[in-house]
Amino acid sequence: MAGSFAHWGNDLYTGRRSYPIIQRKSLWFSIVGLFSVASILVLVFQGLNLGIDFRGGSEFTVSGVASTDEDIALDTVAEVAPGEEPHVTQLGSDSVRVQVSQLDNDETGRLQDALAQAYGVDPSEVTSNFIGPTWGESVSMRALWGTVAFVIAAAIFMALYFRAWRMSVAAIVAMLIDVLVSAGVYAVIGWEVTPSTIIGFLTILGFSLYDKMVVFDKVRENTVSVTEQSRSTYAERANLAVNQTLVRSINTSVVALLPVAGILFVGGFLLGAGTLNDISLSLFVGIAVGATSSIFLATPLDVALREREPKIAAHTKKVMDLRAGLVAEGADEGMLAAAASGSAQLVPGHHQGHTAQPKRRR
Repeated sequence: MAGSFAHWGNDLYTGRRSYPIIQRKSLWFSIVGLFSVASILVLVFQGLNLGIDFRGGSEFTVSGVASTDEDIALDTVAEVAPGEEPHVTQLGSDSVRVQVSQLDNDETGRLQDALAQAYGVDPSEVTSNFIGPTWGESVSMRALWGTVAFVIAAAIFMALYFRAWRMSVAAIVAMLIDVLVSAGVYAVIGWEVTPSTIIGFLTILGFSLYDKMVVFDKVRENTVSVTEQSRSTYAERANLAVNQTLVRSINTSVVALLPVAGILFVGGFLLGAGTLNDISLSLFVGIAVGATSSIFLATPLDVALREREPKIAAHTKKVMDLRAGLVAEGADEGMLAAAASGSAQLVPGHHQGHTAQPKRRR
């Protein structure tokens, strides 16, 4: 199995095997657009389940309980504060967290005693904590400004590193869509958004940017002198780069997803919802979406933008005209691949030999 995977990866790198990813960019754009619209609709009509750190309110933690039944807390809150809509969360095997909106001192004391009686624990086992709305607003603004600062810094860095603003735009757009789709999935699942979740989303940005940097670096290497030859177009060179980095993207994603999946399983099914759950779900979804977008969105978007450049458009037309001339002369696919004029197409799924590989500038 490992040998077959390594052989497959070697075929992708040498060009013996190739998948037409860039050539189907319209399909990928349609799929991404569908997921993006769905995520926006979910966020608008359903919204995120914001934690108490963002909306403010009172929080009670009941420790050492014999039963973590959430209905007990719901019934208790309904008796003490009938107008409240509590958020009840199981913490491990012997603790329960109850979150409600702001309560006065009298209501806080009565609810604390009622929860202790309902779960059959000493009142000292019930702790209360109040978080004001000002704190939640401050946390939200810091998270927003942190994200904005990261995106701006990343865009400037990529534009300077690749010396191509279109690559920077493609990477940033793909990265923002990663966060949008991840937030949409989080909203559908309905898990509570906490500061740990925000940390997970910011981590997604870093992983997404790293994966796109690796793919784009290969695209730049393959296309550095693309207009100086007439064998292949910018899109075909970029498609070769995506295929060459496909195995690396899969390996990196799997290695990153396995421990996160383990944390998600432990946090979600063994220890109950908590900090582990909050950060691991956002990481798991974000890593999977980020790796996918690096292949099916970022590079195709870069190609779509670059093909609008007059220089790249003229070169593409030149290559296609030369190729059409060979076909008109009766050249078959093999002759195209070995044409001495260097105008052969990089045909996905067919081995072109070492002559088909981009040459590095000395």
